[in-house]
Amino acid sequence: MRKPELLIPSKGLEELKTAVTFGANAVYIGGETMGLRAGAKNFSREEMEEGIAYAHKHGVKVYVTANIIAHNNDLDEAARYFKELAEIKPDAVLVADPGMFMTARENMPDMELHISTQANNTNYKTFNFWHKMGAKRVVSARELSLEEVKEIRANIPDDLEIESFIHGAMCISYSGRCLLSNYFTGHDANHGECKHPCRWKYAVAEASRPGQYLPIEENERGTFIFNSKDLCMIEHIPELVDAGIDSLKIEGRMKTALYVAATARTYRRAIDDYFESPEKYQANMEWYKEEIRKCTTRNFCTGFWFGKPSYESQIYDNNTYSTDYTYLGVIEEVNENGEAVIHQKNKFCVGEEIEIMKPDFTNEFVRVESIRSEEDGDMESAPHPKQKIWVKLSGSPSAQDLLRRKEKRGEANES
Repeated sequence: MRKPELLIPSKGLEELKTAVTFGANAVYIGGETMGLRAGAKNFSREEMEEGIAYAHKHGVKVYVTANIIAHNNDLDEAARYFKELAEIKPDAVLVADPGMFMTARENMPDMELHISTQANNTNYKTFNFWHKMGAKRVVSARELSLEEVKEIRANIPDDLEIESFIHGAMCISYSGRCLLSNYFTGHDANHGECKHPCRWKYAVAEASRPGQYLPIEENERGTFIFNSKDLCMIEHIPELVDAGIDSLKIEGRMKTALYVAATARTYRRAIDDYFESPEKYQANMEWYKEEIRKCTTRNFCTGFWFGKPSYESQIYDNNTYSTDYTYLGVIEEVNENGEAVIHQKNKFCVGEEIEIMKPDFTNEFVRVESIRSEEDGDMESAPHPKQKIWVKLSGSPSAQDLLRRKEKRGEANES
């Protein structure tokens, strides 16, 4: 058995460092152009260089997404961008468009290229085509089952790697190539500007009755007919390994460090436990399931892995995330006074019980004993997002630990 790579998304330097700390083998990021998450913070050249240096220092790879479906007016900018990436030297670049593949080859001939899921890679001949073109890895379409991936593995060269999504948001459109966003809003999903119309509420209008809207109902569940549950394969690591997948990919390049830490840490432990002992993996299953529910989710399903999804894979009554925890910040350092230094993400108060989430798979509940800032001195609460504060906790915090607070179900804020 080949132990698969754990590939984690990062929208910025904080998330990249969190992914590295909490168990990623590789991270994928986007630059300020050519990627499919224009709404993410993304990386400037300087941040990309810093992030790659940090990851490489810790033995973690970095892949850069450049997977737009290009138009003519994108190609000159793509050539310039690829020349820049050749200087920055990430470990690989993801592309989807054949024209972008050719442009990448011309401008960074020594770069490892991966083929994005946007290219709709659904059969072994497609995989072999990209291998002959010089690709090192192909990302399977989300619409493939385990049996189809196993058949692909049996019909491609051993040195061609398979990367597959195993956790995160699903898309109503085929491998993410959505036209609804462009049609409704003028924002092209295939250029990274998706406005997520699959999450909107819809109604039916009959042609002879203009202005009269009829609600769409499916078995009385409501009207969010395009709104898919999230993918989660934490209970199926053995099947994914058996299928011959080389890289297990988490979706979520728009998500916070809390999501990054929770998914990275949980899947890291699950993979390691399975390779140590299948019995240990099964024995720790409840821990994995409990921890993975602590990040944002629209409830979970297994996507297409075990056949085509049924009506049970959709959410019909709302389009919101639910989560049990609020993200408070990542500890940047612990000073000589034992205070944890953070740039806080959400409000919390002196006297509250919060939780330290540690990379070693442990959690520690602690009490907030004091909060202070340079501007305001001692404070009863930390109400200003991104403010640098010094926090005295009752436990034993360490640099790179993550702070979170348990909430009532569905009321947490992960902004």
